[in-house]
Amino acid sequence: MDALILADGDGPTRGELDAAWPGWDAAIGLVVAADGGARLAERLGVTIDLWVGDGDSLGEDGLAALIAAGVPIERTRQDKDESDTELAIDAALRLGADDVVIVGALGGPRIDHALANVGLLAMPALDARTAVILDGRSRVSLVRAPGPDGAAVTRALPGRTGDLVSLLPLGPGVEGVTTGGLAYPLADEPLPPGRARGLSNVRTSHDAAVVVRRGLLLIVESPATL
Repeated sequence: MDALILADGDGPTRGELDAAWPGWDAAIGLVVAADGGARLAERLGVTIDLWVGDGDSLGEDGLAALIAAGVPIERTRQDKDESDTELAIDAALRLGADDVVIVGALGGPRIDHALANVGLLAMPALDARTAVILDGRSRVSLVRAPGPDGAAVTRALPGRTGDLVSLLPLGPGVEGVTTGGLAYPLADEPLPPGRARGLSNVRTSHDAAVVVRRGLLLIVESPATL
């Protein structure tokens, strides 16, 4: 079961997600809203199974409406260490989600929130799980290497030919990157921080893939129509 996390940023419509990432919601069986992310439920045509957060974004009227609709509420204090989106991911995993899909994580007026949300992909609790951030323009995921057995990690990158695929190091750098099905190949090469070599590659095969020997590698996919 996948969990859909509704973060409190500018969210796409269902039509935008369906057009950019067909089948994105095929395995979703749980919807968790992070504070003001509850507003995205109507745009996406989903029903909230759980709301978490401190309420500063949704407000008392919004909370009252959720309570009246019978949505379970887990309210926290404002002076907390975790973001509301982080709490929503934790709650989804506690409720049995195997993987998570996050929407509303990239837009909004504050870039620090967007960067923090991307950083959540590296949460220890998501190790060995699939976590992806979606909007109509981007699909963001993370490869962690080595794997539990100490071996390199292979990530399939299925999708439309012509779409853009950017490979960006997160943290001190990535080693041993090998690609297949991309226009600009890498063969057991490093992607150090502070350089943009992995930016804007192009998928040339429906079954593209990347192999990583060590490090945290962000994968950002964008429709060619952009």
